Amino acid sequence: MATVWTSLTRLVDTTAATLLPHHWRPGRALQPTAPAVAGCTDAITGLPDRAAFEQALDDAVHGCDARQHTLAVVYIGLDNFRLVNEGYGHAVGDALLAQVPPRLRQAVPAMVGAMRNAGDEFVLLLPGDGEAAGAAAQRLRDALRQPFRVDGVPLTVDVSIGIALYPRHGARARLVLQAAAAMRSVKQAGGGAHAEFEPAMGVDMRQQAELLRDLRHAVELQALQLVYQPKVDARTRQVTGAEALLRWHDERRGVVSPAVFVPLAEKHGIIAGIGRWVIEEACRQAAAWRDQGLWLRVAVNVSGQQLRQDDWVEHLVASLRQHQVPPSRFTVEITESVAMEDTGVTREAFERLRQAGVHVAIDDFGTGHSSLASLRKLPAAELKIDRAFITDLDSSGHARAIVSTVVHMAHELDLRVVAEGVETDAQRDWLLHMGCDELQGYLFARPMSAAALAVWALDERGNGLAAPPPPALPPPAVAPAPVPMPAAALR
Repeated sequence: MATVWTSLTRLVDTTAATLLPHHWRPGRALQPTAPAVAGCTDAITGLPDRAAFEQALDDAVHGCDARQHTLAVVYIGLDNFRLVNEGYGHAVGDALLAQVPPRLRQAVPAMVGAMRNAGDEFVLLLPGDGEAAGAAAQRLRDALRQPFRVDGVPLTVDVSIGIALYPRHGARARLVLQAAAAMRSVKQAGGGAHAEFEPAMGVDMRQQAELLRDLRHAVELQALQLVYQPKVDARTRQVTGAEALLRWHDERRGVVSPAVFVPLAEKHGIIAGIGRWVIEEACRQAAAWRDQGLWLRVAVNVSGQQLRQDDWVEHLVASLRQHQVPPSRFTVEITESVAMEDTGVTREAFERLRQAGVHVAIDDFGTGHSSLASLRKLPAAELKIDRAFITDLDSSGHARAIVSTVVHMAHELDLRVVAEGVETDAQRDWLLHMGCDELQGYLFARPMSAAALAVWALDERGNGLAAPPPPALPPPAVAPAPVPMPAAALR
């Protein structure tokens, strides 16, 4: 293979001699700490800039056309690099990035071009077919998964890698986009692997672009809406609260699942505006129900990205104050995985919520890697057991043992316990027997509009199944400062 590529490498070397800085040329070791050449290199890594990379790609493609060879574009994304930036600061993140290029050269010395395309993403040009590119991708993963050391601190990341081949996958103009699409597909599947581009990935990119366009339009037109699913007291069946759930009904697509559009909103930076609207609308609705005589604790779901916004808690407190909703009567539901990130920003947000007296619930408990003991460090007042454990209650002794243990230990930590996804009488009876505090699920009611919930709840009150106002829970107690997790636990 090296003999076949001699002429192409010489061609790229000739171009590089005039376009690339002296410390980055094919065939020479990377020197990321060498002074950057203005307009030619990336200031952090010392890699060539986009113009130089595009020229190298042009030359490589011309060489392939002339000699009927194959070129691989390898797109590398560092998994969860954001946590390094947030946990240790951008200076440490930049220092880690500066250590990447030497590992790239060591893993694939045959590469004929490279650049840093975005914050934590790199693109390489390699000679060879799909099999050779796959082997190179594995070597790259092995090299980049080894701990980086910055100021003596070991930092570990994994990588997702996408591969596009020329000429197999089409025109030169789409190669980088196709490799990026393959990398994104790996990330969506959990990361830590590599994949070769497939046409379906390109279709998915177009569909996502169209979906993002329509979502932005829906946000501008205020076409999103909230529906509410009641929570009931496990013993009295009185309606105690309602969880606000975001919905989008698109004219062309129909109902679009939040599992589809919320990650898209987070990825493209529009979740902040959506999250603000959700809080304001939920506070307004809580006040409207109060005026109708319904004292319901309203819960909203908060993403990790929202939690990391500097002014998010202040905006929540201002909305509560505007609508005269007591903070202890408003619940913020945060998933277990986000709660356990344990970055400085996350800890600060939890502390501000504690000081504000907001009712905090840990959602989807059991799906992450936390323990009940770790919850002592958080200002949480409520634990929501994930529906996956509720589904098998009436058929699995193991499921019953797990749920019973969680309920008992949560109560020992003064946490209320809510079970979500309750759909059968048998599940309800088991949860009541175990001492669960509140229940939520289709057995009682499906998500409905605010107006429909008011009618339903008032009707339930007439039947003795709802009573205003339920006693407010006290603000969460002061929690000790969380112990920082080791760098290897960042994910």
